[in-house]
Amino acid sequence: MTSLATRIDAATPADRDRSLDGLRALAVIGVVVGHFLVMALVPDASGALRVRSPLTALPDFAPLSWVLQMLALFFLVGGYSAARGLEGRAYGPWIRRRLVRLTRPVIAVTAVLACAFPLLSLAGVPAGTLRTTTALVVQPLWFIAVYGVVTALTPVVVAVVRRMGAWAALPLVATVAVVDALRYGVDGVPGWIGLINVLPGWAFAYVLGVAWAQGRLSRRAAMTLAGVGAALLVTLVLLFGYPASVVGVPGAGRVNSHPPSLLVVALAMAQCGLAVLLRDRLAAFLRAPRRWAAVAMLNLVALTVFCWHQLALVLLTLVTADLPGLHELPDGLGWAGWRLLWLPVHCLVLAALVWATRRFEAPWTGALRQLGPVAVVLAAGFGAYAVTVL
Repeated sequence: MTSLATRIDAATPADRDRSLDGLRALAVIGVVVGHFLVMALVPDASGALRVRSPLTALPDFAPLSWVLQMLALFFLVGGYSAARGLEGRAYGPWIRRRLVRLTRPVIAVTAVLACAFPLLSLAGVPAGTLRTTTALVVQPLWFIAVYGVVTALTPVVVAVVRRMGAWAALPLVATVAVVDALRYGVDGVPGWIGLINVLPGWAFAYVLGVAWAQGRLSRRAAMTLAGVGAALLVTLVLLFGYPASVVGVPGAGRVNSHPPSLLVVALAMAQCGLAVLLRDRLAAFLRAPRRWAAVAMLNLVALTVFCWHQLALVLLTLVTADLPGLHELPDGLGWAGWRLLWLPVHCLVLAALVWATRRFEAPWTGALRQLGPVAVVLAAGFGAYAVTVL
């Protein structure tokens, strides 16, 4: 491992900003750990697995989701990298490469499931379990779709930020605030109006990333972002009735993340501000070869980890039986303690899945490229199935 870390460190260009890779790795780790800790798969009377949340029994732990939900960092780094990567390049080839890289892991996981589900059904896996698995897989894929749309808008964002600087993110905050005021404060407003928040709610951090790449996001501005974001988080929860949890909790009247509410934007403010402030320290921390090697390797398979991490939870639950922290209702601190003990096992299952499927994230060549059209058809079939059952 030391030899591998040394080789990776030596092969890294001297001008590479390691802090950006570190922030992206933090975002991915937060998603994996967060989903494992805040959801449980519990069999119902028919034996089908259903999702249950420990936050129902442990509501005081909801603010922990502020630490685990770090998708804003992914958008922040994405905006920074896209703004730098587009410089001096033709838009068409550039966006094609980026979108193809985003979709390869998505096609792979959905095509595999399209082949596996009929076999699992014949093997006796309950239809409810297959529906739950579908929901768990599709749920994170919305993020990749939104990220792809925002990435496609990079030239527009770059042009606006060039004129307005980091203030270009302010209209996005205002849009989310107005939509929240309508859907939470005005009777008779249709529920679909919240979908307006999907693009501005997540593009906010992306715009900040573009401003950061252009040198338009100073440390003073970052301190303001962090402070305002933290204050807004507390204010929304204590005075305006927003749920403390960033992730959804069954039975809650409001859900912050789907679609994103102003609380998600406030969290993005705080996290992005801290990321800019801690950039130099993180870069220094990652100068150690072993630390950098771990981050670099995770970044190579980040989308694969993202697409398969929920399936690792399903597999771990299916191949075990009647074990505390896995199959029992998440009803207290005892469950949480067992869940933490199971986390390394979950990571091992995920590592095995990533090792087996990592090839799909790289460019498809040879036989894999020839099978590409078949994989697209299978992925489309799984998409049609998901629309039908969800």
